[in-house]
Amino acid sequence: MRAVAVKKQSRPPARLVLLLPAGLALLAGLDSALTLLGLPAPVRFDRLPDVHGQLMVLGFVGTLVALERAVAVGRHWAYASPVLLGAGAVALLSPAPLAVGRALQLGGAVALLALYVPLWRRQPARAVAVQAAGAFAAVGTALLACAAVPIPVLAPWLVVFLVLTVAGERLELMRIAAPPPAVEVTLLGTALALLSGAAAALLSPRLGGGVLGSALLTLALLLFRHDVARRTVRGEGQRRFMAAAMLAGFGWLAVAGGIWLAAGTVTAGPGYDAVLHAVFLGFVISMVMAHAPVILPAVIRRPLPYRPLMYAPLLLLHGSLALRLLVGDAWGVGWAVQVGGVANIVAVLGFLGIAVGSIVVSRSSTVRRSAPVDAAPRAAVSVPVP
Repeated sequence: MRAVAVKKQSRPPARLVLLLPAGLALLAGLDSALTLLGLPAPVRFDRLPDVHGQLMVLGFVGTLVALERAVAVGRHWAYASPVLLGAGAVALLSPAPLAVGRALQLGGAVALLALYVPLWRRQPARAVAVQAAGAFAAVGTALLACAAVPIPVLAPWLVVFLVLTVAGERLELMRIAAPPPAVEVTLLGTALALLSGAAAALLSPRLGGGVLGSALLTLALLLFRHDVARRTVRGEGQRRFMAAAMLAGFGWLAVAGGIWLAAGTVTAGPGYDAVLHAVFLGFVISMVMAHAPVILPAVIRRPLPYRPLMYAPLLLLHGSLALRLLVGDAWGVGWAVQVGGVANIVAVLGFLGIAVGSIVVSRSSTVRRSAPVDAAPRAAVSVPVP
């Protein structure tokens, strides 16, 4: 019977297939990042630089977020969101008209927003409302993309989607530390301010940037002050790794808020590069690294054990980002932007390689430990499954 159980568990869950478009979007997004840095890229496709933001945010992170929410809802229809977001990313990479990929991603964003209806009914909490506000920003992003609004103009909507998604998750965990009730109210108000700032930025980049920057700084301060990472960073192993990644991410969120507050929602130049990568790499990718050992096993039903080696890509990510932003963008040093950008890519791919390797090694070890040593091969087939 034990052998039968091992054999059944060896089949990868069907949802694992939904990660493939997300992985493809990530690789294509990193490839286009090299082109945007003015460096040779393994694959040359004229439209790649134009869809870089959609691939990385809606195609990669959006698909992962939608898949995790679909697993939480536990209904077949819930998987429409990751399917559409992933299909949209693939369409953006194909020769099909850009409108096809954008329309698919709009459908995926709307489906993601719909996922929060059953989640709210299950738990009507402010944390769920904040995450739903993030999904609303994803719908706004996709709508603007369908209207062919340039990525630099709709960038605040991309930022708000990811920031509120993460902030809502952190708010759920803050309850462990029993923060004052005013914290949840403030975070919800910050979410509304971010949505308002993104809308205002379409008409007045300076006004919108002031609102967005103030909200991001408030959120960063709130997370620094009340997130459980302040306590768990004193722990060991996985707890310390996750906390260190999250605290570093909060710092980059404050950097982005400060730039927007000072300069408005710039759409080009060093300020634009600094804000986007402070949020998408320093905050979001750092959060992905922090949560991967917890979230991925729930999605793919495979253990991802923490390994101290995970610190290597995490440190490389933040060190290279500091070089890119604090030296390259701040002082106009071109080589620092390029070297930092390439190291950013190496850090992301390095963590991905460590994660995949850990899953494979863990899977092999589990099979070896679970396999019976004295049973005949035919016994595994003849024993009925209860």
